[in-house]
Amino acid sequence: MLKALHAEHGDALFAHTLRLTGGDRQRAEDLVQETLLRAWQHPEALDPARGSVRAWLFTTARNLAIDAWRRRSARVGEVFTDQMPETPVVVDETERAVESWVIAEALTRLSRPHREVLVECFYAGRSVAEAAERLGVPAGTVKSRTYYALRSLKVVLEELGVTQ
Repeated sequence: MLKALHAEHGDALFAHTLRLTGGDRQRAEDLVQETLLRAWQHPEALDPARGSVRAWLFTTARNLAIDAWRRRSARVGEVFTDQMPETPVVVDETERAVESWVIAEALTRLSRPHREVLVECFYAGRSVAEAAERLGVPAGTVKSRTYYALRSLKVVLEELGVTQ
């Protein structure tokens, strides 16, 4: 089960954790490992009837990253200062969900080759060479498709009312 789970979701999960860790590959690998361990410990959570397996994996990885960040932050010694601390920034998950839906809708409006190259390079986190191999096209084609796909995506997002 774990091997199949890693084969199906491992690359996307690693790309997600890499973003969560700010590019720290070692911490991202640790998060993937811990996430898959949690999946092994809680197989009932992976029941497709309960929802998307990938969503559960991504949420678990995100929660683990937050927990790790909190542990590291808690180890910092006390600091005395005359200034009030800054108000923490509250992340609105609703806004992120809406953004995800808008981007997903925009991707459906792109041509299949453009959508595929964006998914491989940005969502799966693959290099140009890896994307080229998976898509069966030369690396130069991946580069040019990415360029034109991003331009098309910008136009589609503007049509959907998204502004910079």
